[in-house]
Amino acid sequence: KFIPENKVEYKNCSDEIHGIAISGPKSRELLSKICRDDVSNQEFKFRDIKKTFVAGVPCILIRLSFTGELGFEIYTAPHFQLKLFEEIEKNGKDLGLKLYGSRALMSMRLEKNWGAWGLDYRPDFTAAESGLDQFIDWQKNFVGKKISLSEKKSGPKKKLCVMIVDTEEIDVINDEAIMKDGQCIGYVTSGGYAHHVQKSIAFGYLPTSAIKQGENLEIEINGTFYSAKIIDKPLYDSSSLKMKS
Repeated sequence: KFIPENKVEYKNCSDEIHGIAISGPKSRELLSKICRDDVSNQEFKFRDIKKTFVAGVPCILIRLSFTGELGFEIYTAPHFQLKLFEEIEKNGKDLGLKLYGSRALMSMRLEKNWGAWGLDYRPDFTAAESGLDQFIDWQKNFVGKKISLSEKKSGPKKKLCVMIVDTEEIDVINDEAIMKDGQCIGYVTSGGYAHHVQKSIAFGYLPTSAIKQGENLEIEINGTFYSAKIIDKPLYDSSSLKMKS
């Protein structure tokens, strides 16, 4: 019933398009070897999207990085993916290319204070609570605009926070209780060990009244309470100069 008169269509394309990400300070140098278009910072800015050819295959190229480094995401049809990967591997050899997996990726995003969809960003949290309201175009109409504007005016009752946990032996997974003065005030949505900064990090939603920089909290992990402090800036490249360079 919410489909507009121009009949916008949507479908699951998971089986039709697959992605490869390249990240790091030399990712642009690598991409420029195999992409027919100019991928300089001037011509292809952060969050830009374009249809182009990479390694001779048609693809959708996006300048995004979940690692916090300069990076690009390349999406193409499954039958082109092997050729794309082989060309990336071949042209990246002299640049010191190394493969990384989802565990490394999830660790790196913690250092940038970036939540993950399905964990920190879910339909049961509002855009204002999660901080995603910064991407809303308030000049457009959309489902839920009235209530979203009301929340924007009054402010959300809780917000997504990032905390450093004082532990060296165990890390959060999710759903651990966040405590203040002996009372549970929230739950962990995700977290883990951030290897570069060597800190244990937790994400969770807290009442706005309890959110203060350096606020002393506790997180219960496997029956033991560990001290935790709220941080408001990423521990790695807080100004995002590397990612936007």
